Amino acid sequence: MSSFANLKRDRNSLAKLNKAIQSSTQPAEAGSRDDTRFWQPTVDKSGNGMAVIRFLPAPPLDGDDSLPWVRLFSHGFQGPGGWYIENSLTTLNQKDPVSEHNSVLWNSGIEANKEIARKQKRKLSHISNILVVSDPSNPENEGKIFLYKYGKKIFDKLSEAMNPEFQDETAINPFDFWDGANFKLKIRKVEGYRNYDKSEFASPEALYDGDEAKLKKIFDQEYSLKEFVSPGNFKSYDVLKARLDKVLGIDGTEVPKTKAETNAITDDEASTFDTSEVTEEDDLNHFKDLVNN
Repeated sequence: MSSFANLKRDRNSLAKLNKAIQSSTQPAEAGSRDDTRFWQPTVDKSGNGMAVIRFLPAPPLDGDDSLPWVRLFSHGFQGPGGWYIENSLTTLNQKDPVSEHNSVLWNSGIEANKEIARKQKRKLSHISNILVVSDPSNPENEGKIFLYKYGKKIFDKLSEAMNPEFQDETAINPFDFWDGANFKLKIRKVEGYRNYDKSEFASPEALYDGDEAKLKKIFDQEYSLKEFVSPGNFKSYDVLKARLDKVLGIDGTEVPKTKAETNAITDDEASTFDTSEVTEEDDLNHFKDLVNN
């Protein structure tokens, strides 16, 4: 278990976080709507919304060597036999039947097969603890701690804060109580989907003016992140392979769609798909197919 004293002592070190960011470029679904620990931003009828959150340090339950985020890969796509919505074993650096199947399709050199692989590609998500500073649509959330699942775009914002592009900018640890900063989450609807480009960090400032009693209370209330990357949270390769075969209709078995599967893909979840391997246009077509089917 991590201690508050160790957190304050090590707060200025970005080396561990930057090392983790670099490794995240190498190759579960969490945060279901029924899990009240998770916070989700609210948008208006135009698809616009804003909130202010504070990313929190690694939770004490996970130990001093833990990171303030966990990274998850998952798949969500529809086949002739229903929906396939599962955590990917590649999160655990293990072989996964969908990744293997997609590799065969891609390596065939046939463009139609490549398009199928694109539509079945992995979704990248991250989970962190946050403090909701301002939530105009749901003021009852303000001052409370939640888990927040977010995609590559917001993770890039965190990385940029720790690794500024220009010499006149100062690197900050956005997860730090004392030297971090509030994150202004700004959501717009662009071409029918959520866009986070205008989101930004405010100027660095100590949370609660550095009041250690208040900070320690927040620290002690954080949720463990390790459960989301625990092997027990993932199905075995054989179970996933059997499910994949059914969804793709390989065994001829029709798989009825559940209510959860039918409503599984939302605008917010679509925005978290990993875009590191295909073009923006390909991803947009992918999301439209998922939402409209």
